[in-house]
Amino acid sequence: MPENSNPTRRDVVKAAGVATAAATAAVAVAGLDRAPAILKVHAASDQMKYGVIGVGGRGGYLLKHLTKVDNGRCAAICDLDDAKMDKASATIGTSPSKYKDYRELLADKNVEAVIIAVPLFAHYQITKDALQAGKHTFCEKSLVFKPEEIHALRALVPQYPKQVLQVGLQRRYSKFYQLAKDLVDKGALGDVTHIHALWHRNPGWVMNGFNWRLYREYSGGLAAELASHQVDIADWIFGGSPEFVIGVGGLDTWKDGRDVFDNIQLIYQYPKGRKLTYSAISTNRHLPILNNTRPEFGEVIMGTAGALEITVGDGESTMPTALWYLEPEKVTAQKADGKAPATAAGASYALGGSQKALPIALATDQLKIDKNDSFLEREKKHAQRWLYGKGIMADDEDRNPVETQMESFFNDCHTGGHPKADLEIGLRDSTAVILSNLCMDQERRVYFKEIDTLGANVTPQQMAANLAASQSSYSKSLAAKKKVS
Repeated sequence: MPENSNPTRRDVVKAAGVATAAATAAVAVAGLDRAPAILKVHAASDQMKYGVIGVGGRGGYLLKHLTKVDNGRCAAICDLDDAKMDKASATIGTSPSKYKDYRELLADKNVEAVIIAVPLFAHYQITKDALQAGKHTFCEKSLVFKPEEIHALRALVPQYPKQVLQVGLQRRYSKFYQLAKDLVDKGALGDVTHIHALWHRNPGWVMNGFNWRLYREYSGGLAAELASHQVDIADWIFGGSPEFVIGVGGLDTWKDGRDVFDNIQLIYQYPKGRKLTYSAISTNRHLPILNNTRPEFGEVIMGTAGALEITVGDGESTMPTALWYLEPEKVTAQKADGKAPATAAGASYALGGSQKALPIALATDQLKIDKNDSFLEREKKHAQRWLYGKGIMADDEDRNPVETQMESFFNDCHTGGHPKADLEIGLRDSTAVILSNLCMDQERRVYFKEIDTLGANVTPQQMAANLAASQSSYSKSLAAKKKVS
């Protein structure tokens, strides 16, 4: 652990004085002494030509943000629904070719990369086909659906070393979350032992005709659609995968025909006894962190020297938020003779003082403390100066991380770079989803090493047959929805 990783308020103020020169230098390094950067406009020859497979809810959301990414150009789209394709084409504005069969899109020589945003049950097969078609591949999380797909994809991807495979875990591309990782790595939070993650919705998903996320045949439920993002953060912060997971889930409120849980509570144990606790519900959107200023989702990273409450923004109306809390000095109740009293049942203990939230000011804030600054403004600057003194700094989160991850994907396709959210990160995340659902279904502690044998004996022929059955069922459900509407 770095020296002086548990600063008191006095440490922060003291560091503010000695760090002024370093902070000034940090500002220069961060580029704050320069004029705002001008967005580079790529020539058509520099743009990665991509196709989007699945332009419904998630695919349409991605296309909205892809209009702000200039190093890629949408050449084709694919969906079973003509209306969705028409809307997607109007959104992206590049007159893309339209396909109803994704294999026809993969055969389009004008498409260099594909973005997969279809229901989870089809992720593996389309990812496999895209790689075999010679396309760079971006697949939304969760990367795969079943244990056998983890083994199959891990064996497949090394056969295509020239192609980029990236997973849609966009928090790894957020400057705010990168700052959080830097805080942890440089010891500003001390020894991080616990993370609490929450995603609370009201009502959450509702049955609107046919919603594939509500059925186990196609979906991993709350664990796949929500928890996967936050388990990935814990893996990143802790630097590895859990040892085991326990939890409970229930289908307690929404009696509308769904068969996925409408609430889940999970505990993951990582090496050295570190733990992630997770809560996802669909009856209340309250988020009991960040001074109750944001609803729904966020994380608390807790260490021996401090804690960080954080959530991502959308880069538009909602900005990322983080509050840093210094851990008070440990207080021990003592007798008059200076000896600590023996512990006894019902004994009272002296408590530490209250903690004040210190907003994590990013690099665009001014560091100079002015006499007219409010108390909160002074606290922010003291905190920022202390962080700069530790070499911890970050630029503004001036874009939605979704845009940053897509721009990075296209850059890596051009340069052969390695994604921050790569195959192994995606497979670890999918493993957590699969085992989380297993622990709730079987009401037992599930060890992560179990994934080594789960699904290992499923043959490619069985995988193909299972997928065909699910695809047939899915197509019939879509047809029934259209008939009703």
